[in-house]
Amino acid sequence: MDNRYDRSAEDIGNIVGLEHVNVQVADQPTATLFYVAGLGLTRDPYMMAGVDNMWVNVGESQFHLPTGKPQVLRGVTGLVIPNREALLARLAAVRKPLEGTRFSFAEHADFVETVCPWGNRLRCHEPSPAFGAMRLGMAYVEFEVPKGAAAGIARFYRDIMGAPAIVEGGAARITAGANQRLIFRETEAEPAAYDKHHIQVYVADFSGPHRGLLERSLVTEESNPYQYRFEDIVDPEGGPPLFVIEHEVRSVSHPLYRRPLVNRNPEQTIRAYQPGRDTFW
Repeated sequence: MDNRYDRSAEDIGNIVGLEHVNVQVADQPTATLFYVAGLGLTRDPYMMAGVDNMWVNVGESQFHLPTGKPQVLRGVTGLVIPNREALLARLAAVRKPLEGTRFSFAEHADFVETVCPWGNRLRCHEPSPAFGAMRLGMAYVEFEVPKGAAAGIARFYRDIMGAPAIVEGGAARITAGANQRLIFRETEAEPAAYDKHHIQVYVADFSGPHRGLLERSLVTEESNPYQYRFEDIVDPEGGPPLFVIEHEVRSVSHPLYRRPLVNRNPEQTIRAYQPGRDTFW
């Protein structure tokens, strides 16, 4: 039989979803201005509805934004957000309320880059074939890592986490779900101190990575039957940690796996309201 397709091109691997990025923020009203009013995302209406934490939905992923000493991810989070002109208008509208913070935004050929009030960088891309069917979502998280670390990081994710990983252009690129990636880009710059921000992933083979991590004394928290955590990324061939970022690892039997997330249509306004168009989907 003539097999004209590269079937491996559609392999996802063991990490089936990059679910959230968690960074602390100084206060919830300022975070609301940036993430909800500016980016046009949606505060989860069911979970963390108080004033000490906020979960913000972006397609099938989230930002978790607990109140505390602000944390800054050492890299950039890549989002897919439709309608660049509407996004730019929203960001321009929050410029004055966010004066005196680190907020900024700028247009580039392929994306709009914006900085949150506390210094977190985000790249906002329009939907395109590069992101598959994703129309709204968290496409990637890119970390800045020391020179020479990419190959060992790729081996860590391939051998221990069971995720497809390649090294290309000075960066380790790891498949972390359908149309989602973790990217570890080498840089000459001195890495910033780690302030305990974290990411969360779902894995299909829950025990396999746990066993590999446990053998290397890397598990930092046995959270519950559905979750564990680790921080150090190491080369399976040996040596000191290559990068530190806490991973909240969940099984696909976790009660929150694929919980339906509410995503509003940020282009609905009271002055130009269109019935039936409140939700994004």
